Amino acid sequence: MMDWIYTIVSKVLLFWHGLFDKLWGDGQWLRTNWDWVLAIVFLVLTVRAVLFPLFVKQIRSQRAMQALQPQLKALQEKHKGDKETLQREMMELYRREKANPLMGCLPLLIQMPIFLGVFHVIKRLGTGTSDETLYGWTAAQFQSGMQAELFGVSIGAVFTDGGLAAVLCGVLGVVMIFTTYLTSRQMILKTGWSEDPTQRTMQKLMLYGIPATLIISAVAFPLGLIIYWTTTNLFSLGQQMWVLKKYPPPKMAGGKAEPKVIDPEVAKALAPKVGAKPANSPKRKSVKKNVG
Repeated sequence: MMDWIYTIVSKVLLFWHGLFDKLWGDGQWLRTNWDWVLAIVFLVLTVRAVLFPLFVKQIRSQRAMQALQPQLKALQEKHKGDKETLQREMMELYRREKANPLMGCLPLLIQMPIFLGVFHVIKRLGTGTSDETLYGWTAAQFQSGMQAELFGVSIGAVFTDGGLAAVLCGVLGVVMIFTTYLTSRQMILKTGWSEDPTQRTMQKLMLYGIPATLIISAVAFPLGLIIYWTTTNLFSLGQQMWVLKKYPPPKMAGGKAEPKVIDPEVAKALAPKVGAKPANSPKRKSVKKNVG
């Protein structure tokens, strides 16, 4: 079922390895086979270049969701205690304004099968499977990949191998988890927490859930996969910084996101609060003018 993904990942990885192998050969420097390490890095760059238009759509969708926050908050006040009606009204609002609350997770969902493909391909190099020519590899390419190292540690090694592999996988694993948290935090700080409960739950999952799961998962990740994920995070930090600068949140004089004009139905829900006078506000005395 996933064979086509493994094949695509293999072809891209082998393309970049072949290019760097021609430039620098298959030798080592600092006990590192840079042709394979750079092949993993450029595999990341290839994936991110393909997904870049989708990432821009994600930012635009988040801007649309941000503009709808006042209306969402009004609906929550209007239908407090009636979740079914609230969800129906929110879906109608999304449909009418052409906003998609799930768009924020779409790039991540698309990247997951690619990530699993990289995991499978690199894991094969660590286990030394007998079917070397699977997914378009030649026997020579597979043997070269099995012998590839980063600072003397095989790119197929895992934390549980102990020794230098445990140290290197542990250090890069911490960097991977921390940069995963930073990428989510960067996005949320720029766009703000959503008023939509579903969207807010997704934000919390992105910020805390994924880094937390990586604490356990990183133990089983081969070194090459940790390199892939960490490179992805570093690229994401730079990409988000550029995109968020190009598509900043709308601003008001007070520095907050500019609310979208509220439709009449939602305005009715806000009317009691907007029109209410402060309890201790002094009444103005009417001044009569003398008509001469």
